Amino acid sequence: MIWSFSKMHGAGNDFVVLDGVRQSIDMTPERARALAHRQFGIGADQILLVEAPSHPEADFRYRIFNADGTEVEHCGNGARCFVRFVHEQKLSSRNPLKAEIATGLITLEEADDATVTVNMGQTRFEPEAVAFDTSDLQSTRDHDDTLWPLPLSNGDTVTLSLVAISNPHAVQIINDVASAPVAVQGPLIEGHPRFGNRVNAGFMQIVDPHTINLRVYERGAGETLACGTGACAAVVAGIRRGRLQSPVTVHTRGGDLNIAWDGTQITMRGPAVTVFSSEINIDRLVAQYRNSTAL
Repeated sequence: MIWSFSKMHGAGNDFVVLDGVRQSIDMTPERARALAHRQFGIGADQILLVEAPSHPEADFRYRIFNADGTEVEHCGNGARCFVRFVHEQKLSSRNPLKAEIATGLITLEEADDATVTVNMGQTRFEPEAVAFDTSDLQSTRDHDDTLWPLPLSNGDTVTLSLVAISNPHAVQIINDVASAPVAVQGPLIEGHPRFGNRVNAGFMQIVDPHTINLRVYERGAGETLACGTGACAAVVAGIRRGRLQSPVTVHTRGGDLNIAWDGTQITMRGPAVTVFSSEINIDRLVAQYRNSTAL
């Protein structure tokens, strides 16, 4: 079976984007893993699938699969690429667009300067919103935020802000992102048993009230060059802790994102770039992937 696709990225967070409107795409976890594999596949942090909507107010349905094959709720950088893909592939000329994601609707608009603005919707902060077990933990207050201690299996204890923007985030403030223990603490936080559905681990360095540096260890993908929902979560956490003021420029390893929050709705603006478009035989790719992982 031949699938047409585009390879895209948003600030270095890279994707394989598939048109499930004009071609039949039966996505499975194994197919997603094969496509995302950087040696035996195309290579991507996430696989994005554009489909016809089921919601009456949506223009399209937008689905996200991590590199490990798990389907997740949202991807901010992917949302911007989704809009660019829909317009470039002439699936629709509407601007702004409404997309149906796993948790509701989002609004997206492409600008003349090649950036895309996404209305990311509302945020939630209660532990149950990120499936976090607070048993026997003592929280503390920091301005409007509630901070939670999390003992890690390596002996570290981190202090986290919990933010749900469709998908779950745990954000900590650190002194320097360049030396942050992302490779060590990231997977320990992501897969911590207190998070019932795993979590995206954010490491935020505050530069000034309108600027941060950020690294994110994402569920099912590891550290990525940028994380859109992670940038939103970090900014909201910083504002609630009295350390940031909207709007905020977020410097990631892949580029800059601009985040604004009015206390209810959060918007994100950033780049969306098409690298190339091509076709792939998905059955042959999966067979090669199986052989590579069987060794």
